[in-house]
Amino acid sequence: MHVCFFDIDGTLVLTGGAGQTAFAHTLAHDFGIPEVSREVLFAGRSDRAIAMDLFRIHGVPPTAENWRRFCAGYVARLEETLPTHDGRVLPGVADLLTALVERGDVAVGLLTGNVHEAARRKLSFFRLWHHFLFGGFGDEHEQRDDIAAAALVAARLHLEGNSDGHVLVIGDTPNDVRCGRSIGARCVAVPTGHTTPDVLRTSEPDLLVESLKEVESIMALFDG
Repeated sequence: MHVCFFDIDGTLVLTGGAGQTAFAHTLAHDFGIPEVSREVLFAGRSDRAIAMDLFRIHGVPPTAENWRRFCAGYVARLEETLPTHDGRVLPGVADLLTALVERGDVAVGLLTGNVHEAARRKLSFFRLWHHFLFGGFGDEHEQRDDIAAAALVAARLHLEGNSDGHVLVIGDTPNDVRCGRSIGARCVAVPTGHTTPDVLRTSEPDLLVESLKEVESIMALFDG
């Protein structure tokens, strides 16, 4: 069996800023931080890394207890913000997921910086969650390479060792390509998030597509 990992934000869906709003509301209401520093980058990073950077900048001790407190508030507020923002499923996602299922020899999972519960709520809101039975998430790890390693372990457990095919990682940032390379994956980059094609090209993906509508080109990476 082959394995195909998807990033979420900017690859499968755009939430219209619901995630960042939930971040900001949690920091404001639970930690007394009225305005979030713009020095911290969100795209292509794990929720844990983003939160820890914001804690340090704003003088919040980056403890396990504060992380748990943040996650609880963030996930609850994400449930509130998703319906109030202009989010959408990105072009080609439905057709590509259908093609992967119909092919029959590809297991589909997630490789995302989102914590597991945020991933579930985002993709459930857009009616996509049922496609993904395993993955790597941003609950425990700050670095995307560590999340990628955890995702690969999860895939092998799900497939009970029947994972001797190619591994494909699809994402919208150079970090997605880099973490894919760390587990020996073939990588597809798609500029449907906030990264330009020129920047994505510098990360040297195996395939750079305009959108996930290019189903045949993506599927071809499982062969040969």
